[in-house]
Amino acid sequence: MRGEQTPRLREALEDDIVAGHLRPGQRLDEASLAERFSVSRTPIREALIQLSASGLVEMRPRRGAFVTLLGPRELVESFELMAEIEASCARLAAQRLGPLDRVAINQAHIACCEAVAAGDDDAYYPANARFHAAIYAATGNRVLRAEATRLQTALQPYRRLQLKVPRRIGASLAEHEAILEALLDGDGNRAAERIHAHVLVQGERFMSLLAALQHEADAVG
Repeated sequence: MRGEQTPRLREALEDDIVAGHLRPGQRLDEASLAERFSVSRTPIREALIQLSASGLVEMRPRRGAFVTLLGPRELVESFELMAEIEASCARLAAQRLGPLDRVAINQAHIACCEAVAAGDDDAYYPANARFHAAIYAATGNRVLRAEATRLQTALQPYRRLQLKVPRRIGASLAEHEAILEALLDGDGNRAAERIHAHVLVQGERFMSLLAALQHEADAVG
């Protein structure tokens, strides 16, 4: 029974972290989580260990488990890597885009447009993730898709926070439109350049993200 509980608990906690319900730097108390899910602390501990392997949770000796909080340098380097990986995905996707891929990417983009039109920030986050995931799938490269998905999951709490910066969601949508145009034109280099700039956090955007992280840390504290 315990072995069956662990994947369910891991997925529930992963969803909470990605959705922003559990915030970067927040301590994950085993006793409270066990009470919440009506289980013993053992499967909770196993789920946290699995999440630490994926990079979403940090296990600190004698202190417990915390939602991973990257430092400024790690954050920049992680986004640099994500930008390079997504550029590779966009380049391949533009070359290999099939009819079903076009539908998937267009539907995700439409969902993003509808969320912005409705002023629904909470709906934009998952639609944004779907847009990027559809591009990964369009590469036809399972290894690249898996690596892009892994890193996107690890950085999703930060990407979500970045979208809370004023006017960032509107800018993100405009960048999606430019990426989509290049993909549909079959222009891999242009699609790669646009998604690289879209993902990369630098300058004012990076300072805004740090400010959002500090705000979240103060709220947790």
